[in-house]
Amino acid sequence: MLLAFVFISGVISILLAIYLYYYVNKQSSGNRKMQGICEAIREGAFAYLKREYKVLSIFVIIMSIILFFVLGDKGFNTALAYIIGSICSGLAGYLGMGVALKANVRTAQAAKKGLNKAFPIAFYGGAVMGLSVVGLALIGMSVIYHIFADPEIVLGFSFGASSIALFAKAGGGIFTKTADIAADLVGKVELDLPEDDPRNPAVIADNVGDNVGDVAGMGADLFDSYVASILAAMIIGVTVHQAIGAILPLLLSAAGIFASIIGMLFVKASGNNPGAALNRGTYSTCIIFSIFSYLVINYLGLDIGIFYSTVIGLIAGVIIGITSDYFTSIDRGPAKITAESSQTGAAINILTGFSYGCLSVLPPLVGIAIATLLSWHFAGLYGIAISAVGMLSITGMIVSSDAFGPIVDNAKGIAEQSGLSEKVIKIADRLDAAGNTAKAITKGFAIGAAGLTVIALLAAYAEIVGVESINIMNPYVLAGCLIGISMPPVLSALLILGVGKNGFRMVKEIRRQFKENPGILKGTVKPDYARCVDIATKGALKELILPSILSISVPIIVGLILGKYALGGFLAGSIFSGLVFAFFMGNAGGLWDNAKKYIEDGELGGKGSDAHKAAVIGDTVGDPFKDTAGPSLNTLLVVMSLTASIFGPIIVMYSLLG
Repeated sequence: MLLAFVFISGVISILLAIYLYYYVNKQSSGNRKMQGICEAIREGAFAYLKREYKVLSIFVIIMSIILFFVLGDKGFNTALAYIIGSICSGLAGYLGMGVALKANVRTAQAAKKGLNKAFPIAFYGGAVMGLSVVGLALIGMSVIYHIFADPEIVLGFSFGASSIALFAKAGGGIFTKTADIAADLVGKVELDLPEDDPRNPAVIADNVGDNVGDVAGMGADLFDSYVASILAAMIIGVTVHQAIGAILPLLLSAAGIFASIIGMLFVKASGNNPGAALNRGTYSTCIIFSIFSYLVINYLGLDIGIFYSTVIGLIAGVIIGITSDYFTSIDRGPAKITAESSQTGAAINILTGFSYGCLSVLPPLVGIAIATLLSWHFAGLYGIAISAVGMLSITGMIVSSDAFGPIVDNAKGIAEQSGLSEKVIKIADRLDAAGNTAKAITKGFAIGAAGLTVIALLAAYAEIVGVESINIMNPYVLAGCLIGISMPPVLSALLILGVGKNGFRMVKEIRRQFKENPGILKGTVKPDYARCVDIATKGALKELILPSILSISVPIIVGLILGKYALGGFLAGSIFSGLVFAFFMGNAGGLWDNAKKYIEDGELGGKGSDAHKAAVIGDTVGDPFKDTAGPSLNTLLVVMSLTASIFGPIIVMYSLLG
């Protein structure tokens, strides 16, 4: 009965997502020019996704075969769960991106009638993604657990979701920032073109990138963290509270779906502050979920400490969101001070943004530390795992707010490219600023949730391989820890280098087009948009391969050579440095972006001023921080933790030294 309730909750979530899809689709898509721009973005986005899924399908087949032959008796079942997890993760991204590509032009059209008309179209477009993520996750996990009644088989489902998420987030991040940086450096800095100017050959690739990186990529990312948090709690819960301990995380997540649906009713823009509406929906969802979680835990007759752990995770998520809001919002001190520093040039802008990014690391890490200690106090290791579930229980609302960001970003681009009035563009710009802050908050939330999740996954790994404790004075553990610490910066470097190399190719292409076709700059010749989309696509798929392979192979190599204790140290080290890098890059990048927007709103000389050019350079530094490397790291941490757990029994049997 309880698993049936979880399954039905997932189905309800999907049905509501379908309803909202049709709501968005019914809205006016504007004039023929707007529809043409939207179609160009749609073609580019789905062309990228088609190529990416071809590469992914080969990877999934190979990994399934490895799981089948390596894992012995559980090989077939785990491989099957892995394939289902991969399909659900990919499908969530596909559905979300599909509606985002319809909502963007409809939001731009509705902006003609005012902000309050445009806002719900963008938010409900994002809600399709949010509801699809949680619905597909609970349907898949409840069915697999019902069939096999073994959390270690569900581990395969989570591993599949994580594999897809790493490809989707890293590849989408490289794509979107390749186009964004190239468009800004040539268009804004060299030629003083406005953002999203149709004369810029990279403008369509930039709009496509918003969808493949921030919609499909982030959706897969949060799908991954959401599933992994439930899984970790299930594995630990079975040993502590038997079957009911495994089902509770699923029930709490089902309660989170209903809380998110109710919370969405509170998301109504009033006045000129869309950000306040998004925050109201998030806070309402948190309160409603707290009530639901108490009812669920009380109904099951479990200890009240488990409820406290759930709420602690939720509060930690809100604290991380508030921190990200403070350090990135266009209305807060750090963004304004960074913008003011741009008057002295790009160097001081970068130094200021870098420093605030470093400062922003402290509050969320302290929040995670306190949440870990309190959860442990109330319910032990299971409490820590349930705390992560509590934080991610409102994923439906969080992903809705996150997907809102790229939808309104695209809407602004379509409004500018199709020549809509300055009033409409200003409304779209206001929505875009709120979307940037929402994206920064949700990225911080996703990283924080991954932090608690991987701590729980570390405990799950210890449970699976029989590690009682990890002694840092053990030389093997210390060696593993040092190798683990190095992984997040190394993989961040590979991803950012990928953006740099691909961005270089696109800058050369944009300059070539302007040089060979002077009519492009005059507006008499249409740029070759498809060429830039193709460069971004090929480069992204090429550059993501090495980081993805390393994230799976290095934990296995460390375990096989140094042993299970060293692998535990490796996971701990990667968590420590990964969280620091992820929070720093996510917040610094969002800060640089909104510092630039603050100037573009007319402050400090406005668009075209020296301060603006310096802020644009700062923003180009921040782009791969916040949209490529930063959000990819939380996926990386989960992938490495799941790899260690799923191959743990093999590592125990065949390790050379431990």
